[in-house]
Amino acid sequence: MTKTSTEIQNLVLSFIEQFANSNSATQSDPTFNEVALAVFDYQFQNNLPFRKYAQSKRRSPLLVKNWSDIPLMPIQGYKQLTLSTTPITKDEPVFMSSGTTDPSHRSRNYHPSFKVWDASMKFPFKKYVLPDRDQMTILGLFPGADTNPNSSLSRYVSKAVDYFGDSKSRVFINENGMDYQGIVAALQDAETRQYPVMLLGASFSYVHLLDYLQTHDLTFNLPKDSRLFDTGGFKGQSRSVSPQDLFQTIQKTFAIDRDHYINMYGMTEVCSQCYDQNLFDLYHQFPIKYTKQAPAWVRIKILDTNTLQPVPAGQTGLIAYYDLSNWNSCVAILTEDIGIQDKTGFRLLGRVQGAEAKGCSIAVDQLLQVNQR
Repeated sequence: MTKTSTEIQNLVLSFIEQFANSNSATQSDPTFNEVALAVFDYQFQNNLPFRKYAQSKRRSPLLVKNWSDIPLMPIQGYKQLTLSTTPITKDEPVFMSSGTTDPSHRSRNYHPSFKVWDASMKFPFKKYVLPDRDQMTILGLFPGADTNPNSSLSRYVSKAVDYFGDSKSRVFINENGMDYQGIVAALQDAETRQYPVMLLGASFSYVHLLDYLQTHDLTFNLPKDSRLFDTGGFKGQSRSVSPQDLFQTIQKTFAIDRDHYINMYGMTEVCSQCYDQNLFDLYHQFPIKYTKQAPAWVRIKILDTNTLQPVPAGQTGLIAYYDLSNWNSCVAILTEDIGIQDKTGFRLLGRVQGAEAKGCSIAVDQLLQVNQR
């Protein structure tokens, strides 16, 4: 029997709480499959555009027995269709993409409740970003949720400060722009009083900050255990900087070593994030790896860009993202990102380009065709 939205949320929350600290996906595999199939059944019954697409693929809850066979919703579907299992209310929170590629079609991910989203953010943040402590001074370099309520990253930054920030933590960007003088004062105080800080922002936030600091000839020798969290993203910006050049400038400016520089992988269309694992490895005295790890309620598969079939480990392909916390839209998503995976984790290589996008294009065409009927 199909579960209600409340039952589905509670089922996913129970999984998150049970496996939040699991270090091996195999520990949660049987339960993951069970929950994924329950979420698929719920979405098949309550998300009409997704049901039409699944039926066109000859997939239904009666036929699908493994999570990897759940139909992948092309990420473009979030721009073209309303993907929600619950009726959308007038004031319902919605996260929207920036629309830099096509301003008339912005991805929309609706959130009738944030219970699951918040839990899916909180536990991995503690595990991968703060493995050595419960709180620290967080300097947010991205607008908070009060400034930008339709941004998933804004909620992410605000929740990081709420859950893990000490009394000196705050967000340094609002509708008036970046508070450069406030950031400089905070960094100087940390340097003088020798307490570690975390800088938390998007890639382009750091470009702006580094430009300002370079113009004013400012550098810092941040205390031991300070770290820099780069959430990524140059898409649609006026200029980009290679990851290597960005880190080299960061290292010279803040005296932060590579093992204290981390990046995450997330997007508007999903509710969970994947993290570089170097801080986790460092503070658990494991050999340091710089590949990304997914939380226990997410599975990553790498697919051939033409056939959308899984590729062998070590080969590049499209990232397929299976996220239990995406209970209200689609549990399985075909991204437009290229990655490579091995036994240590996966690496993000960039966006699919031109001819590489054949599999994506076919999937999007099929999705839109069945939803025009």
